[in-house]
Amino acid sequence: MKYMLLMQFSESTVDFPRIDAWTPGEIRAHMEFMNDVNKRLADSGEWVDGQGLAMPEAAKIVRAGSGGGGPVVTEGPFPETKEFLAGYWIVDCETPERAVELAAHVSSAPGPGGAPLNMPIEVRQVMSAPSEDL
Repeated sequence: MKYMLLMQFSESTVDFPRIDAWTPGEIRAHMEFMNDVNKRLADSGEWVDGQGLAMPEAAKIVRAGSGGGGPVVTEGPFPETKEFLAGYWIVDCETPERAVELAAHVSSAPGPGGAPLNMPIEVRQVMSAPSEDL
């Protein structure tokens, strides 16, 4: 089964400065951890895809335009947003418990001072296509 592991950051659940305020050594340790996670997933055959995402300031919200007009685009930052998606992995695991185990490991990524971030990682099963009968 495929699962998406969503790395969420929230001002209310994470008590550390944004990564752009970390020291170069802290960023390097964090990235080495993430690269190791990706390598282990690839080596185990569980890796499907994974990417880090740009900061929320680079985000755009797009809606279809009304009356045949072009799309309506709102550019970030979005002050009402207290949470943002920082990255994701798509993994192919034998069990839901394994997906949770992987998420817990990712949550322990090092942050400032090397302390584990304990960031929330949302685990969601990737749904397959509906049956032909529908």
